[in-house]
Amino acid sequence: MPRPVTLFTGQWADLPLAELAPLARSMGYDGVELACWGDHFDVDQAVSSRQYVRDKWALLEAHGLTCLAVSNHLVGQAVCDAIDERHRAILPPDVWGDGEPEGVRRRAAQKMITTARAARALFDARPGAPRATPPVVNGFTGSSVWHAVYPFPPTPQTYWQKGFDDFAERWLPILEAFDQANVNFGLEVHPTEIAFDIASAERAIEAVKGHRRFGFNFDPSHLGYQGVDYVKFIRTFGGRIFHVHMKDAWWGHGDGSVGVFGGNTSFGDPRRQWDFRSLGHGDIRFEDVIVALNDVGYRGPLSVEWEDTRMDRVHGAAEAAAFVRRLDFATSGVAFDAAFARRDDTADR
Repeated sequence: MPRPVTLFTGQWADLPLAELAPLARSMGYDGVELACWGDHFDVDQAVSSRQYVRDKWALLEAHGLTCLAVSNHLVGQAVCDAIDERHRAILPPDVWGDGEPEGVRRRAAQKMITTARAARALFDARPGAPRATPPVVNGFTGSSVWHAVYPFPPTPQTYWQKGFDDFAERWLPILEAFDQANVNFGLEVHPTEIAFDIASAERAIEAVKGHRRFGFNFDPSHLGYQGVDYVKFIRTFGGRIFHVHMKDAWWGHGDGSVGVFGGNTSFGDPRRQWDFRSLGHGDIRFEDVIVALNDVGYRGPLSVEWEDTRMDRVHGAAEAAAFVRRLDFATSGVAFDAAFARRDDTADR
């Protein structure tokens, strides 16, 4: 049967979940991927109060919704990053603290451990039969070497390796906590993260020694405009794709004055060479994505991450839900040409 269509609530955190839930249902969604900001999912409350997680489920069920993943991108970003004043705007006050960079990184790591436990508490409280697959926390990792992505001054491999070593040192204890909670972590491969394409994703897996809890939240919109083969990504990491974001992008647009690095322009600037678009309005080949997901056996949700500065978000998100439903299809259980084969016991009669 087709996969559940869910809405990532991160871009809707200005709305209380009690207001967003009925809106999500009216736009055609089966469930939500809860962001750990706004009032959508508080990880500290989730680990300290059974009533809190029961109330979340009651709210969702009252509007005919489910939840199949939670996401903590903002805190995860601070685990490995070179911290600056921009992080203060995205981090909870208890993670930011006094803003001293190493303290921020350590508190962010601890909050990600709490997130794993919070996800376990939430999904243990899920009404009805528990899911057979482990719950997923999606997020970012940050990177201590992203600023060196362009190799000048000349950057030796030993320099970049220090970044992957730092990532492993900081994330292996987090991944162990995820393992203890029986929760998977899905890195959204993305510029500014330790992994931003296929080669760096392979290197990240190697850095954490192939830890079974480390996988990916696949999002083609962050790969296509870079020139990365996003369908090859699926086929390369099929067993580690824990979750999927459906988000579109276009590239090769603009007026030729801004390149792939963005030209220090804002999203929606008409000069930009690439931008995020509502599903079906960009250049991602989503049917190829669905075929590859079927081929690798991915049966999880298709979660719409809606971003398009050119379109009303309610119109766009409703259109996106319908787009995913039209696009998705279950894999075949038989070969299409099986009907032409003769049964062995009648072939010679």
